[in-house]
Amino acid sequence: MILLYILISIAVLFALLAVAMRHEIKAAFERDPAARNIFELLLLYPGLHAIMIYRIANVFYKLRIPFIPRLLSQMGRFLTGIEIHPGAKIGKGLFIDHGMGVVIGETTIIGEDVTIYQGVTLGGTGKEKGKRHPTIGNDVVIGTGAKVLGNITIGDYVNIGANAVVIKDVPPNSTVVGVPGRIAVKEGKRVSGISLDHTALPDPLAQALDKLQHEIDHIETELKDWHKEEKDKRENK
Repeated sequence: MILLYILISIAVLFALLAVAMRHEIKAAFERDPAARNIFELLLLYPGLHAIMIYRIANVFYKLRIPFIPRLLSQMGRFLTGIEIHPGAKIGKGLFIDHGMGVVIGETTIIGEDVTIYQGVTLGGTGKEKGKRHPTIGNDVVIGTGAKVLGNITIGDYVNIGANAVVIKDVPPNSTVVGVPGRIAVKEGKRVSGISLDHTALPDPLAQALDKLQHEIDHIETELKDWHKEEKDKRENK
């Protein structure tokens, strides 16, 4: 009988967790091909555990209860390797893949359906008070090891490449790569869905060099035509 009560309690706990984290569970299934079933997600995914702990700590933080929110945050960091300040504002559908080394600062704002890979820092700069961490839009993908620093705004449908360092605002529908982060693609139109492909990101430096080479080729062609015209004029005289 005791065993039955234990099993029922576990089943109820899983059900409650599944309801409370339904958006994050759905995001994990959509964006991680290795996700097989809900039991693996709830038991074995540190990114999901970190978000669970954050949600609880955030409630205490909003109630202005001292010490407990940061204690829960540090416990989450110890257990998962992911540090999320309880004061951060995080929308539904966040997916943290693997997650080791992820840091999300106190005044960070994250929109809906954002994907963050391991080693990402959403951090502040300096010792100023108030809003000092980034605001991340909806449907943003932040690649492995990327650093987004300061009170900047990342627009919707932005793709930040691995190891990029972003210190300036990024408009929607853009791709950012490099150190410091450079906008390589700006489509000016809404992108449907979330692209998780980090192998085909453009290189803004190569794009600039290609453009420069095109201009040089054009000038050389113009000079050749001019020399030919001048030569023809001299021969006709």
